[in-house]
Amino acid sequence: MRTGEPPPAVGDVLSALATGLWTWDSAAGTVTLDAEAARLLGLPAEPTTLTQAGARSRLHPVDWNEIVSVVQLAAAEDTLAEVRIRVMDERGRVIRTIRSRSKPTFDPVRKSFELIGTIQEVTEPSPATAVRGPSVTGDWRRSREAFLLDAGRALAEARSTAEVLRVAAGLAMPGFSPDGLAVFGVEADRLTVIGHHGHQQGDEGPFTHMPLETDYPAAEVVRTGRAVYLSSPEDYKARYPTAWPLAEQFGRQSWAFLPLTVAGRTMGAWMAGFTHPVTFTPDERSVLTTVARMLAQALSRAGAAETERELTDGLQRTMLPTLGPEIPGMSVAARYVPTGGGLQVGGDWYDMIALPSGRFALVIGDVQGHDVRAAGLMGQLRIALRAYASEGHRPDAVLSRASRFLHGITDSAADAYPDLRFATCLYVEVDPASGVLDIARAGHPDPVVRMADGTVLVRPTPGGLPLGIDPDADYPTTRLVLEPGETILLCTDGLIETGGHDLDTGWRRIRTILESHESDGADLAPSDGLEALADALVRGVHGPSSHHTPGPLADRREDDIAMLLLCRESEGRAGATSAPAPTRRTALTVAQAEPERIAGARQQVRELLHDWTSGDQVDSAVLLVSEMLTNVLVHTDADALLVAEMTGESGKRRMRFEVTDASDDLPHKRHPGELASSGRGLVLMDVLADAWGVDPRGDGKSIWCELHETAPPDEPQRRLLGHS
Repeated sequence: MRTGEPPPAVGDVLSALATGLWTWDSAAGTVTLDAEAARLLGLPAEPTTLTQAGARSRLHPVDWNEIVSVVQLAAAEDTLAEVRIRVMDERGRVIRTIRSRSKPTFDPVRKSFELIGTIQEVTEPSPATAVRGPSVTGDWRRSREAFLLDAGRALAEARSTAEVLRVAAGLAMPGFSPDGLAVFGVEADRLTVIGHHGHQQGDEGPFTHMPLETDYPAAEVVRTGRAVYLSSPEDYKARYPTAWPLAEQFGRQSWAFLPLTVAGRTMGAWMAGFTHPVTFTPDERSVLTTVARMLAQALSRAGAAETERELTDGLQRTMLPTLGPEIPGMSVAARYVPTGGGLQVGGDWYDMIALPSGRFALVIGDVQGHDVRAAGLMGQLRIALRAYASEGHRPDAVLSRASRFLHGITDSAADAYPDLRFATCLYVEVDPASGVLDIARAGHPDPVVRMADGTVLVRPTPGGLPLGIDPDADYPTTRLVLEPGETILLCTDGLIETGGHDLDTGWRRIRTILESHESDGADLAPSDGLEALADALVRGVHGPSSHHTPGPLADRREDDIAMLLLCRESEGRAGATSAPAPTRRTALTVAQAEPERIAGARQQVRELLHDWTSGDQVDSAVLLVSEMLTNVLVHTDADALLVAEMTGESGKRRMRFEVTDASDDLPHKRHPGELASSGRGLVLMDVLADAWGVDPRGDGKSIWCELHETAPPDEPQRRLLGHS
């Protein structure tokens, strides 16, 4: 070219250099080639536009995947994309190798890449290199893929920031593993060191709380969101002369600083230092970039989980109080087990409240749901119950006021929360001196009593609707007496139904645990025995052994478990919470308006006689009790009080049932005909009972019967065989 002549066109220059020009629009799915680029791809030497699939068919499939990854990396780092590509003919044979250098850009609106670059033929390698090269490249690629899979799996399983850092420190990258790592975070406008590996304790001091304006690679990465690669100490010193003295002491040769980006936000930076020179080829940059993305995701998940755990643990500690001071003559134990839903606190709660009368109240309940709203309602309801109880109201009044309170706050928030919530609750007022329990129940599971000899009774108590459904609901009060050595269990439905159980099978499982628990060690304090029983219940329904006794329903473990245990110490020796008592006793009232409670009385009789030697006598006892209670409801206007008492040693026990009412009319023995519908009650008692009678009283009468324990028919024969 002579002086003064205009420069040749760019196309002529590229043609003279045997260099083709190509563009790729991933959104349109087209690849445009000039004449030289078309020739290099084995097409006629003329400008053409191919579909993306058409261009891909001219290239080796492995190299096409390489193009995609290199282009994505270059677009993320705002650098040039350089890659070697093998061109194939129609028969799948490699006809030449070309090199592409391009500048990709990413369009965030169309979410696509636009690329313009050059392609040029390169000299084929020697035969020896050609044989070795693909094998080495293939092995490296397979190693890289295996490494990234393992790294992704390990980082995905890390549950805390410490675990994420431990996994990152153990990553062995294929061919260029770093010997020093550091993870930087951001607080306000300063860098913080989240963790490091390959350094001495205290080395992070100069880098902690470093302003983001500092001329330091990690600070620049956080500011710009782009990676920084430093292949040599000279490169580091030239680009960051101020920070070089801080890095020089570690004696490394290459550094990579990559952004930790999640959802478009740079949350920190990751530094990988190498004691040997690293050129940071596109493949190596691709590996580092992928690891940085996985590391950022893992740190984000771990940070969110730790924040949530800290929040829920604090919420749980606030909402679940510790039990109050020791109660003379009684022991109390409590457990709360969050079991699902992701949250560590839900709608279950328990409480122990000191009352103005000198008594105390035990409260247990469950707000519908297992979410933040359930936890919030639980906190409000618990405070309201404590306030009403502290005013000195009786159990029924406390629950009535609490129901009106919960209905008010849920109804007022109906616009924001269309799903109305309710809560079940069991409120027990306890007199420590006498063991009297006044119980009010709002849709909650019944309490369970474990007698001193290990017999377990579910104590049916009349109740009302769950709290929050009806603001004018009434809650009847039931009075029980906790005898010395007895323990009462209050629990939420999670203890019953966890493991796929319904109410029937769940209660049977709890009964088995309570009956089989040994807590009569002489060296155990009362509280220690009760704590051991609480642990046994939790293990039985939510420990490894619970998986061996699944219920009839799907095994779901998504409900919380809350429970309270109250034990009245045995008379005679302190520290014996379950010393055997000579008497097994229970009482039950059946009102005129509650004939359905007769079924509960029959069930209690069977539970009371669970270890009676004669099954026929158990059936007789159930029939006699049912007959006595029914007679009171049918022939009088009074309520019936059933008292059942067992005395004596096993095998020689006596069971006495006594039904008392306020009517003065005495029963008379009659001789009904075959078609008579009544009149057989006393006849049955005369036939089935070992003794019976009617005792007039000043305010009514009582009718009683007794059964004396007898050995089963084959017992004498077994004893005889044993002696022989």
